[in-house]
Parts: sequence; C-alpha cells; structure tokens
Amino acid sequence: MAKKTKTKASYQGDPGDEHIDKVVTVKETPKPTVEKPKEKKETWEIKDRVYFLNRNKKPLSYSIKSSNIHYFDEEKGYERELKYTSNQRTPFVDEMVGDQRLEHIIFRNGSLHVTREKTVLQKLLSNYHPEKNILFYEYSAEDVAVDEVEDLELEIDALLAARELDIDMAEAVMRVELGSKVSEMSSKELKRDLLIYAKRNPALFLELVNDDNVQLRNFGIKATEIGLLKLSSDQRTFTWGSNDRKLMNVPFDEHPYSALASWFKTDEGMEIYSNIEKQLK
Repeated sequence: MAKKTKTKASYQGDPGDEHIDKVVTVKETPKPTVEKPKEKKETWEIKDRVYFLNRNKKPLSYSIKSSNIHYFDEEKGYERELKYTSNQRTPFVDEMVGDQRLEHIIFRNGSLHVTREKTVLQKLLSNYHPEKNILFYEYSAEDVAVDEVEDLELEIDALLAARELDIDMAEAVMRVELGSKVSEMSSKELKRDLLIYAKRNPALFLELVNDDNVQLRNFGIKATEIGLLKLSSDQRTFTWGSNDRKLMNVPFDEHPYSALASWFKTDEGMEIYSNIEKQLK
C-alpha cells in the first residue's frame, strides 16, 4: 500500500491575507519484494541401518553391484550413473571429483550392517540402488511392527471364527487338513484341533471357512463313507449306493470330491443333494 507523507507549502495570497500552510499528499511507489528460493530441508536420518537379502537367503557371502548401475533422476530428467567408492562423498559419478576407489558391497550370512558414518553407502542402498526390494530390503522396525499387528489381528479373526463355527463346518474344514481321520474324532477333539489349526494357519483357515466348496466336498465325502454314494475304483464315476445308477463322471485331472462339489450346484446335482440331505438327518 502506498505510504502518505505530509509536506508544507507556502501560499502567498493577496496583500494583507494571512500566511496559509497547505498539506499536500504524495504517493510513494512501493519497492518490489523478491522472494528467496526455499531451501530443501535434509530429511535423511543419520543412524545405523541393516539390510537383508530377500526370501530369507543367508549365503556366507553375497556381493551386489556397486558400479555400472543407474538411477533415473526425476528432478534432473535423465539417468545418472551410480558407483560406491571409499573416497567420494556421493554415489553419483557426475558429482565425483578426482580418482575413484571402487568398493564392494557384500552381504554376510544374508545381512549387511551399515554404520551411521557411512551415509553414502546407506543412501545408495536405501534411495537409489535399482535392486532394492528386489534382491534386498532395508530393515524397518516400524514396518515389522505393522506386519506383526496385521498377523495378530488375522489370528484373532481366525480364532473367533473357529469358536463360532458349527460342528458340520468344523468337520468340513478339518477334513481338508486331516482327511478321513476326522470321522473318528469326538466333537471336543475336533474343536480343539480346529482352534489349533486356526491359530497356526489363520489366513488359510479363513479362506476355507469362506469357501462354499469345502462344505460341499465334506458333504460328498460323508455320503460316500456311509454308502449313500459310491465312487468307482478308478475315481472317475459317482453312482447311487442303493442301485449303482450313474450320477456323474469326474472330469479328467480333477479331484473327484471337488468335481462332486461343483456338480451339486447344478440343477440335477441340487436334487441329488436334497435327497442325500434328507437321508443324512
């Protein structure tokens, strides 16, 4: 906004008039302000870091590339060559000055501990190396905690589902794990093994609980065990147990009870299912 300044100007009127002071307003043009470019804050945390080979690999020693690697710099708009040296302050070759003494990057027993003083190597591995999260990864306590929380919550969900499961569904799920042994177990034994299975394999347990075919498979197995259905010796044909009338052929390379479960969903299969269900009650 323009500043106002007051100045006095003398005005000479007619003879005999009194002296008059007149106030004049003068506008000053403001000086343009120049904004200083904002400096980028360094967000790199100086600390010890640990890196591990993926897939839990633990060879006695394993070297990864420390030269002839490249990183595409989004800000500069081109690909930059990377190299790890013992006498430079940067991993970027275009920023290096003088001779370059190449260093090897070696994992011992599947891990590499890099002290806080070796920030060049840390930044190369954490920010720029093209094989990060492919060949190796940086250990993060926070990421581990997130994974552990997810695993614990999954386990809780599985145990709660196992506790509420009815006996028929429990039998169907455990038959996948134990096979025909399930038919010889008491309800208490079945419930115990179900809870143990849910705790050890929560993801698979929940997948089985939500799979309609699991219960239909168990239904078919039970019907076969008590003689309502028959499965041929070559496991290719299901027939009625009472009169050997053929019900269905098992497609090639398909598990017979998986095929039977799918068949129960057809119009013809639903009639047979209802008939067997009445006889099982």
